[in-house]
Amino acid sequence: MTGYPQLFMSLKAQLEAIIYAAETPVTLEQIAQLVRESVVAAGAADDADVKSQVRSSLEELVREYGSSDHGIEIRQVAGGYRMSTKPEQHEMVRSFAKSLKPPVRLSLPALETLAVIAYKQPATVPEINEIRGVDSGGVIATLLDRKLITTAGRKQVIGRPILYKTSKEFLVRFGLKDVNELPSMEEFEKLVAESFQGELIPAEDAAQGQETEASQPEEIAESAAHKE
Repeated sequence: MTGYPQLFMSLKAQLEAIIYAAETPVTLEQIAQLVRESVVAAGAADDADVKSQVRSSLEELVREYGSSDHGIEIRQVAGGYRMSTKPEQHEMVRSFAKSLKPPVRLSLPALETLAVIAYKQPATVPEINEIRGVDSGGVIATLLDRKLITTAGRKQVIGRPILYKTSKEFLVRFGLKDVNELPSMEEFEKLVAESFQGELIPAEDAAQGQETEASQPEEIAESAAHKE
């Protein structure tokens, strides 16, 4: 590592982020390819040197996460590297996972309505209906039930309709400090698709008012504990 102190600090951070984000074990070759450009720019002679530096940084990360100060570890699994909770923490993780609420499951109409409220807020049901071109009363109830929106008083017009706005749960779900951090509509639609990927109710089920069942607590706990 001599001669590359700053590189290795930066490289270790990159490797840590890659392994954390990976759904499946990521191999040394895959990692080396991903960081090759930055490592070469920092002075690596060739691909063999890049791979050597990546391997050394990985070994350091494995040792660091192996200490008793960490509840997770980096392990070699099926020819690659991945993060997982340490065996001694599995019971704690299972207990935590069992306490979690079932995953949020929404229909596409509900997601469309959520987007309208996010950018129009505070908004009334008639205003939302006008933008979407369909009645949104039912999905408003769903969004309220999921705590993704909340009421914001009444609009001072005839009939005094209820105003709706996004909630704290909405900010948590999308990782936003406040609504001022909302991206462009196009970026938001992409964010919504990624955030709720695999959690959308099929259109035919939504039309019939049916929701697919959430994962059982034991299955959620097992997945969270092992992440393998």
